[in-house]
Amino acid sequence: MDVKIDSVRTFLVNADEGASAERPRGRNWIFVKIATDTGITGVGEGGGWPEVVQKGIEEVAYFLVGENPFEIERLWLRVYDVLHAHGLTGAVRGGVLSALDMALWDIKGKALGVPVYELLGGKLWNKIPVYGHANTPEQAKELVSRGFRAFKCAPREDVVATLRDAVGPEVEIGVHGHGELSPPAAIELGLACEKYRPAFYEEPTHPDDIEAFVKVAQKVNIPMAMGERLFSKWSFRDWLDRNVVDLIQPEITRVGGILEEKKVAIMAEARSVKVAPHDGSAGPIAEMANIHVMASIPNMRFLEHRAHDVSWRGTVAPGMLPDRDGCIVVPDKPGLGIDVDEAECAKHPPRRVEDYQYRLRTPDQIQHDRA
Repeated sequence: MDVKIDSVRTFLVNADEGASAERPRGRNWIFVKIATDTGITGVGEGGGWPEVVQKGIEEVAYFLVGENPFEIERLWLRVYDVLHAHGLTGAVRGGVLSALDMALWDIKGKALGVPVYELLGGKLWNKIPVYGHANTPEQAKELVSRGFRAFKCAPREDVVATLRDAVGPEVEIGVHGHGELSPPAAIELGLACEKYRPAFYEEPTHPDDIEAFVKVAQKVNIPMAMGERLFSKWSFRDWLDRNVVDLIQPEITRVGGILEEKKVAIMAEARSVKVAPHDGSAGPIAEMANIHVMASIPNMRFLEHRAHDVSWRGTVAPGMLPDRDGCIVVPDKPGLGIDVDEAECAKHPPRRVEDYQYRLRTPDQIQHDRA
């Protein structure tokens, strides 16, 4: 098919949850829409630092106009090299690549009249189980009443104990360390939590320190999870080669998009490691992209899902699928099956980045925030 990229546009959308003034989320979604000369458009979503990623997308858009959107890997490599030449790495480069990659897959699926998962090898699963977030018995029971069979919580033994007592032995509970524990503290917490049979122990130590994570994994008998702050397949290779990770959690808006997440999943499959993408801070387009990748891989475990979000989540992105009985049904529409409503996006302009996570905090404040 003779088709060319005509334009690349971005949209920053307020993703604030309506949190208190003391703890605002202050995070925005960054959407991209790629138009072609045939009238077909594709949408994607970046992550990392949305405001900076937006600028990055605008800077590389020039390299895409006039190109064939079907040549996804070639265009991915071209943008990767352009950003690398300018010294951009990590979340910024990953965010730019991810947003553009999703949009290109969306275009190709629509042009061929098939869902994206058909282009990734076909559908293995009809629905994807999701897990939520809970730190109190009330929150946990609300999720269970909606059909959730898994959630994760703050890294505290008393929280894990209370939640296990509230939901019983069959519901899976993950423990999220947020990368903020020292190896001795992580080992102490992990050993204390073993009796509650956690489903996974996520990022107990800083993700830049493989050796710290190895120390914990060798001492604690809980499935070990990490990956949301890795930005390439090469980073995942280094972790997987140490044989200490049981569950990888790539963030599709940071790792490079659909193509890279699929490659990472294949690497994990070869090592008998399950995949549970991080999706806690992403928006509806990223979640839909995750659904397509997860539907196409045999080592799918479950998908992180924001069970409660802003009311405009579905209006700015028509086609978003709700959770039902703890799962999201895999869509059958061409492409990703979701769109960006520009008029609705304009109703929710971005707000300043003032999330409590970006503030300078003392160790005591960090512990209080995680409680």
